[in-house]
Amino acid sequence: MDTPRRVEHQQTDRGYVPVYATGTVEQPWASYSKTDHEVWDTLYRRQRELLPAYACQEFLDGVERFGLGDGGIPRFDELNKVLGKATGWQLVAVEGLLPDEVFFDHLANRRFPVSWWIRKPDQLDYLSEPDLFHDLFGHVPLLLNPVFADYMQAYGKGGMKAHAIGPEALMNLTRLYWYTVEFGLIRTEQGLRIYGAGIVSSKGESIYSIDSPAPNRIGFDLERVMNTKYRIDTYQQTYFVIDDFEQLFEATGPDFTPIYARLAQGTPVAAAQILPTDKVYHRGTREGFASGGDN
Repeated sequence: MDTPRRVEHQQTDRGYVPVYATGTVEQPWASYSKTDHEVWDTLYRRQRELLPAYACQEFLDGVERFGLGDGGIPRFDELNKVLGKATGWQLVAVEGLLPDEVFFDHLANRRFPVSWWIRKPDQLDYLSEPDLFHDLFGHVPLLLNPVFADYMQAYGKGGMKAHAIGPEALMNLTRLYWYTVEFGLIRTEQGLRIYGAGIVSSKGESIYSIDSPAPNRIGFDLERVMNTKYRIDTYQQTYFVIDDFEQLFEATGPDFTPIYARLAQGTPVAAAQILPTDKVYHRGTREGFASGGDN
């Protein structure tokens, strides 16, 4: 069997250019170096010490159920025994970023793609693309939660439909993923907490998303989220807050086709903008925001 590739974005004079992989591979667990395991352990310990004060309990419970201790990179086959029994999901190892239609097909069939490779020691605080730590530590613990697991499958099915409709619909749906699965906040009895994978896998944004006065924190509204631009080069300027995972799952129930049609007639909202109709938990000071560059 060929050794799986490490497919990363390419740096050019125009910035990073995405490079896509398509197939699944076997996790080459025996080939991980001592440095690879040390990177996992360092990242794990750092987040595990920080997150009890920032992450939602459902995420923390998932980490415990998997036994994601600091004993090196976990084996996907062992995690799949726990995950399959709990919610019917399975992890599949991939070489890098997947094309949209391939990614959606995996989610629609309760398979979650995880990059097999982990970042280098000099990339502990920033990486331009998802690696094993982001994919596994950030995303997978919540797949043990039945409601969130169903939301992810529904998202995959919706993604396949949006891809067939066209690029504008796909962008609307991508924003939903960005502001929920990657960078979502949730209300709890203890206050606002993190559930988005892009936050829980980042020390800096874990603290920023909850404690910083700079960003907006706004109540979740499906069409508002799908119409809001985002930035990929900074911490978020706005975070959307759900009441619970049931709210998130129920939002995926209606047919999105008329929503896409309505949004196509309007103008997208800038990442830092607050609307008169928003439920505002915190109006950000905007301190340190870069100007322009919304996607």
